[in-house]
Formats: sequence, C-alpha cells, structure tokens
Amino acid sequence: MSGRRLSGVIIDLRADPITLTAALVDIESVSRDEARIADIVERALREQTDGFEVLRHGNVVLARTNRGLPTRVILAGHLDTVPIADNVPSRFDIGDDGADVLYGCGTVDMKSGDAVFLHLAATIADPAHDLTLIFYDCEEIAAEFNGLGAIERELPEWLDGDLAILGEPSAGWIEAGCQGTLRVRLSTAGVRAHSARAWLGDNAIHKLAPVLRRLADYRAREVDIDGCVYREGLSAVGVSGGVAGNVVPDIAEVSVNFRFAPDRTVEQAIAHVRAVFDGLDVTFEVTDSAAGALPGLTAPAAAGLIGSVNSHGGGGVRAKYGWTDVSRFAARGIPAVNFGPGDPNLAHKRDEHVPTAQITAVTAMLRGYLTR
Repeated sequence: MSGRRLSGVIIDLRADPITLTAALVDIESVSRDEARIADIVERALREQTDGFEVLRHGNVVLARTNRGLPTRVILAGHLDTVPIADNVPSRFDIGDDGADVLYGCGTVDMKSGDAVFLHLAATIADPAHDLTLIFYDCEEIAAEFNGLGAIERELPEWLDGDLAILGEPSAGWIEAGCQGTLRVRLSTAGVRAHSARAWLGDNAIHKLAPVLRRLADYRAREVDIDGCVYREGLSAVGVSGGVAGNVVPDIAEVSVNFRFAPDRTVEQAIAHVRAVFDGLDVTFEVTDSAAGALPGLTAPAAAGLIGSVNSHGGGGVRAKYGWTDVSRFAARGIPAVNFGPGDPNLAHKRDEHVPTAQITAVTAMLRGYLTR
C-alpha cells in the first residue's frame, strides 16, 4: 500500500464495465485535479487484482504482471477530462436509434476505455500476454504536463512492450497510428499611422492577405500507409492584429496548424509549410510540434490484435485523425493503436455519450485477444 491516504470511494472492477464507466464518470477529474480518481483506481488495482505489481507516480497509476509470457501488451488510458459542462453525474438514456446510451463527461474520452482496461485486468484468468496498465493524468492540456510523458522521462522501462493499446475513442474500430501536428506563427510588419491618414502607414493586417490566399488554395495530400489513408490539413486557426479603432496596425499574425501524415518527420513537415509560404513577406516561427505515429500493423502483435478483433465482429482498421499518445510508443519502436468505445466526434461535447453496447463489444473483443 502506498503512503498516500486513499479515497474511501470503492469501485468494483468485476462489475459490468458499463456500470464501471458510470462510476468513473461520477468521479470528477478535470485536468490537474486527478488525485482523487488516481487514489480510487490505485486502491482498486491493489485490492481487486492478482499478480500485478502496482506503482503510484504522482497522479499516474501503473500496474504490470511478470508471468514470463512471450509478449507484453500495454493498455494505457488517461484519467483526466475537459472541464465539466453540467454533464456530471452520469445518466442513462435511450438514443435516437432506440439503443441504450450513457451520458456524461468522459463517457467517450475516455473513461469507458479506462473501465474496459480495469475490468479486464481484474477478470482475465488465463492471459496470453503479460500486461502493463498505465492510467495517467493531464492528457487534455499542454504536453509539458502529460503524465505519460513524465513516465517516458522518469520510468521509461514501464513503456517497454510488444504492442500498446490506447483506450482513445474509436467506436470499436482499430485506429492505427496518428497524425503529426505542427503550429507556426506567421507575422507581418507594417508602419503605424492614424487611420484618417492611412497613406502614411503600412497596414500589417492587409499584408496577411496573400497568406490567407495560399491557405484557401491549399490542396491537402492523402497518403495510404498499411492500408490506412491519412488526409493532411493546413488551416488558419487564429488571427490577431489591430491597435485601436483609429490606428493602422503595424503588427499582425496568423496561427497556422498543419496536421500531417506519419510518413513525414517534424522536420519535413516544417520544410513543407515553409515552402507553402515561400516568397511572402512574413516572419515564420514554429510554436509547437509533435511527430505522428506510423501504423505498425505488420508487427506480429498488432497483426494478432487485428485478426482477433475481426474474428469477434470488430469494425476493422482505419487511420487515426488527430494526435494521440500512440506517438510516444511509436517513437520507441513499439507498434501502437487507438481502440476504445465511443464516437471520437462526440468527445468534449456537452452531450458527450457512448452507446453501452460499444462498451460491451470492445470488452469482448479485447478479452478475446488478451486471453490465451
């Protein structure tokens, strides 16, 4: 038992994972406020699982078996959510299609995935693989606070394995790899003047026009990797400039986000974006970047997951649009996929909800893969 005083709330890992999802949703855990849910998960893993080494590191809860099995599978999920939007506690309802759904913050992103992993850890009696479980904090905010990043830096041996499965919402599909992301700031400089004598100045906002024109004319590339089609996107995501209602501005800038296929490195992505705006009178500054992750579907462990999921009626394999922490594993040479209940398009919405049948289905598909 850790030295931390654990919460008196108890979750039942052997309960139906639908019930377990609701219990996790009812524990508020907005980013930077995950201590309580981490206490509860830690206690449950220590008291309700057999054969797991359990470790607490900050607000990250880690557990692993060491049975000497030939392969190791990592199950990783974040405990935090975006801010509550009058959608906690959870509630059950009937969806438009007549199916049972569970509403609440985190039902999609990604407490239903966490519930599946926790339930399987407590109920698989004859595993085919050694398991590592990682439940981490601060995924929904800046990367510098990400708990999985802290484990990567401080306890990297916990990230060793043959396959990593992130419980990110994928509606029961295997979403392979992820896109890389790059943000740049393009700035223009002019000369400030009174707007009544605009000809004495040089309007920095007007000088953004060719930048926006190139963005509007941009045609995104599509690339097929291991049968997964990734579509890139280059978008203006913010514009700023202006001093006052009677001043010609001397500074303006546009923030541009490039979502790129994982066959590009960050350096290649930067070079590509520079080329798009080549010849314009702008200052180019990279403000944020993260590499994508190749699907890695030809690796034996990944191929085994695909075959098992398909044999249990899974949705199939597709590319992951967006960046996820699979990138951290791919950088270490470990194939990684996103696989969990919930429609990713509903993540972070006020009416976030998951069909309960998807929780059941993903649990069954993963059980088939993880059981001998």
